[in-house]
Amino acid sequence: MSSYAEFSDSVSRLTILKELDRQVDNRANTTILEMVLEQFGQPSTTDYVRNQLRWLEQNARAVTIEEVGTVLVAELTQTGKDHVDRKIALEGVRRPRLGE
Repeated sequence: MSSYAEFSDSVSRLTILKELDRQVDNRANTTILEMVLEQFGQPSTTDYVRNQLRWLEQNARAVTIEEVGTVLVAELTQTGKDHVDRKIALEGVRRPRLGE
């Protein structure tokens, strides 16, 4: 994977975590997350979002995933919240800027 692709993925992962943090119940489905990534100019196919959610679950333990019908529903974990709040830094996920 090229360094640009790695950077792009890390930004997408942060965008996903920040969106989950914005939700009242810290949950969102793949359709919503796909639209959010599109708004920020990030790759946004269903497969891409699913792959990023699986990566966040397996490699960073930043989300949990539940399959509901044809969509995945992701929920932010405390680890994911700690990254968004800049309490920890997860490798492979862009670090939020101060004040974000």
